Amino acid sequence: MFLSRHRAAAGPRWALDGHYLPEAFALDRLLEIPGADVRGLLEGLSPAEAAEDPLLAPVEPAHEVWASGVTYLRSREARELESADANAYERVYDAQRPELFFKAVGWRVVGQGGNVRVRGDSRWNVPEPELVLVLNSRMEIVGYTAGNDVSSRDIEGENPLYLPQAKVYDGACSLGPGIVLAGPDAVGQLRIRLRILRGEGPVFEDETSTSQMKRSPQELADYLGRELAFPTGAFLMTGTGIVPDEDFTLQPGDRVEVSVGDLLLENEVAR
Repeated sequence: MFLSRHRAAAGPRWALDGHYLPEAFALDRLLEIPGADVRGLLEGLSPAEAAEDPLLAPVEPAHEVWASGVTYLRSREARELESADANAYERVYDAQRPELFFKAVGWRVVGQGGNVRVRGDSRWNVPEPELVLVLNSRMEIVGYTAGNDVSSRDIEGENPLYLPQAKVYDGACSLGPGIVLAGPDAVGQLRIRLRILRGEGPVFEDETSTSQMKRSPQELADYLGRELAFPTGAFLMTGTGIVPDEDFTLQPGDRVEVSVGDLLLENEVAR
């Protein structure tokens, strides 16, 4: 089952497998109930006409997007290379407690075909392709989407306390194209790919798998909900295993393609 959100004439509207759900349907409703009841709720709705309007980010304005850091060995190595305090990343990679941080609120998230941005006060910026978990109010994994956690590596590398400025700004979070409804068993072996195009051809390509994560997706979700309530669910980015070399930085006009399983999220870097 695949949920997508569209820019319909009367306002944003959700669709299931390419057909509009009733106008009153909201993702909040789905994420308030137990994961075992999700399929039954959706099957009880009557899909309407085909959804042909442009896609929006598959998140509602009040939802929170959180993120995990240093969950792949490649990410730890890259952070150690860029950082003035490299030991902090080695310690968190090996620690029981993961790195978790707030990334965006729903109204700030960019969707399929929208423009991501790089900070004007940064000289070294990269996309980070990530599996994004869709969590209900019980922190159960009920689905996933693709995400791009755009990051300013020089700002974070200068001082770990600058991480919010390196990670949280307008145009730094993209999700889409929609939500694959699935449980935790579906996210353990997903292929993740990144391709960056400049002009007529690619300037960077790489891939990894969620099987390379140091921590399981459910473990990350459990830590997020340990002392924090999400009555209408949340989105959790699970870290990146793909990091371009230190001589690469995003430029205006670049096109970024993030693939997670069969999902393809495409964005252009704003000029």
